[in-house]
Amino acid sequence: MFPDGFLWGGATAANQIEGAYNEGGKGLSIQDVMPHGVTTPPTDAPTPDNLKLDAIDFYHRYAEDIALFAEMGFKVFRFSVAWSRIFPRGDEEQPNEEGLRFYERILDELEKHGIEPLVTISHYETPLHLAREYGGWTNRALIGFYERYARVLFERFAGRVKYWLTFNEINSVLHFPFMSGGIPGNPSTQELYQAVHHELVASARVVRCGHEIDPDNKIGCMILAVPRYPLSPTPDDARAAQRAAQSDYAFGDIHCRGYYPGYLLRHLKERGVDLDITEQDRNDLMHVVDFVSFSYYMSACETADPNKRVAGEGNLIGGVPNPTLDASEWGWQIDPVGLRIIMNDYWDRWQKPLFIVENGLGARDELIDGFVDDDYRISYLNDHLVQVGEAIADGVDTLGYTTWGCIDLVSASTAQLSKRYGFIYVDRDDNGEGTLARYKKKSFDWYKNVIATNGASLET
Repeated sequence: MFPDGFLWGGATAANQIEGAYNEGGKGLSIQDVMPHGVTTPPTDAPTPDNLKLDAIDFYHRYAEDIALFAEMGFKVFRFSVAWSRIFPRGDEEQPNEEGLRFYERILDELEKHGIEPLVTISHYETPLHLAREYGGWTNRALIGFYERYARVLFERFAGRVKYWLTFNEINSVLHFPFMSGGIPGNPSTQELYQAVHHELVASARVVRCGHEIDPDNKIGCMILAVPRYPLSPTPDDARAAQRAAQSDYAFGDIHCRGYYPGYLLRHLKERGVDLDITEQDRNDLMHVVDFVSFSYYMSACETADPNKRVAGEGNLIGGVPNPTLDASEWGWQIDPVGLRIIMNDYWDRWQKPLFIVENGLGARDELIDGFVDDDYRISYLNDHLVQVGEAIADGVDTLGYTTWGCIDLVSASTAQLSKRYGFIYVDRDDNGEGTLARYKKKSFDWYKNVIATNGASLET
């Protein structure tokens, strides 16, 4: 069911695991002033209630954690580089050597255990200086700053990292401008889409320079994937679902085809958006990605009837709840078949290899005598992986699968530690209390067996 060489592993982000926010020459990032996630305005400076300042202390415990990943049999580990560890303000001419050495030590450990690194260049970690002094990605200057940063990584880690992602969930900037794009305040539609354009150009330029520095580099985009279903069989609802899907498709279309699709140009025109697109931008965009990666947590319904639109914790990215599906405690609807649907859609549309780089269940785990019995997580992951196998049988070229938060980390959306995803329990709570000791959950051995059998142990 799963091909030989399939890359099984787990995924994390620097701001959610590293801690050490003011060590090693690191500058502040936007995450250091986001103590309560995406729904609360940022603070003026880091505050003690921000769990991300210490996170799970991966900065000092990375060797221990990577050894646990190796014990599970990981073939790949997705992590991000904190931009502000390499360029503390983001606009310096020279990188911070101590930050580069930290990531070299991580690569040393991965190589020791035979684990392939998958590196996200920018994962919701815009340097705070670039947000406050430049307006984040609304400013064209960030293209050059980002390219300089990425070039340093490509040159320093040439031959050591093969798989790269340019921006985490790049389409999320439409929903979370500050977290995703370092854009303060309430940007206008014009400002928002200009920022999107700058990120797309920067991504394409980085694809080009990454290939120039090391032709063996495989560089992908990363999309927040949400299948959109019509709430009813009416054509109006079907069209509403199509429009919502296109708002996400556009990012993959541009990354994979190298130009703006007609439906997006019409959308921008109808909203009065006149983008500053240079001829050089158009040429840059033609440098397309090698593969498409994405996160998948939920699906959503869409309707043209405003009276049927329901807002809630689980649909921060739009849509309305599906009455046929159950949901997690945080309102995220559980839809394993939606993963097969999105994989087929993406493969049919772009004909680029896919990489599922985030999928998982956030839940409140209970540690009893050093053990967590998390059958609910096993069930969730089993059912989703069965659908991955079905999509592969459908002919979808799939590189690998990395579960989100393979070790407990601080949630991006809520900044909680109680919203746990990992196979490894970390003893820290939402008040910042705990020993930070690591404990294997029941799912640890389950995933170890899945990897060892290349998926044959999954229950269909």
